Amino acid sequence: MSDHFPSGEDTLKPSRLGLVILYLVFMAVVSRTLAIEENRPLIGWYLGFELAYLILYTTGFLISNIPGWIKHLYFVLQSAIVLYMLSWRPEFDFLVMLFLLLCYPASLFFTGRMRWIWIFGLVLLTGGPLIFYLGMIRGLALSLTTMAAEIVVPAFFIVNHEIETARIRSQALLDDLQETHQRLQLYASQVEELAAVQERNRLARDLHDTVSQLIFSINLTTSSARLLLKKDPLHAPDQLGHLQEMTASALNQLRSIIAELRPH
Repeated sequence: MSDHFPSGEDTLKPSRLGLVILYLVFMAVVSRTLAIEENRPLIGWYLGFELAYLILYTTGFLISNIPGWIKHLYFVLQSAIVLYMLSWRPEFDFLVMLFLLLCYPASLFFTGRMRWIWIFGLVLLTGGPLIFYLGMIRGLALSLTTMAAEIVVPAFFIVNHEIETARIRSQALLDDLQETHQRLQLYASQVEELAAVQERNRLARDLHDTVSQLIFSINLTTSSARLLLKKDPLHAPDQLGHLQEMTASALNQLRSIIAELRPH
């Protein structure tokens, strides 16, 4: 049988392309931080907290088999860093992109319901602070696109993972079918060979039970006819007629066995 293939509930694995895109987005956040003149008085704090965010973000991908409670603590700390930076200048709404980046590890670290609980939690954390600081209309206007992306991007990765899982499962099933087909072919050849051996054994028994017995009887009848020709010639024709019948019967039996031996 083939090796185990992953189920739909297996955690996702980070892809190189996905990580490259995410780190490029993070670099865009840093560049935007440096480019906005109003951020200059707090630029050291911004860069320090963004560096802390980056270290935690990278550590999450490097450590495998993270306990569940540490995963939750990881997202709590990262969310707290982003919320704290947003509280300095809510107008710098570009920071909510960091919540979008967190949706990717959320789709990696969790499965099933918990995965979507954290993703929707990050969606709420994206829009909630901006609405609180900037008002409903402006807050939604600045956060709505990011909130939509926070749903679409994880869904894209999850669907791709499910497609890859289905492909691996299909390939494993195909390998199993090919292996089973080969085994069936082997079994079929063995059964065919066994059937041929059984048929030869049956023909051998037929030869022994019928033809050889008839030939033995023909031999005895021939000897008896020879004696009758000397002592009682009148009864010899009857014996010779009986000998002819047995010879014909033996011939028919031989023809039948020979016909069975011929390939069809």
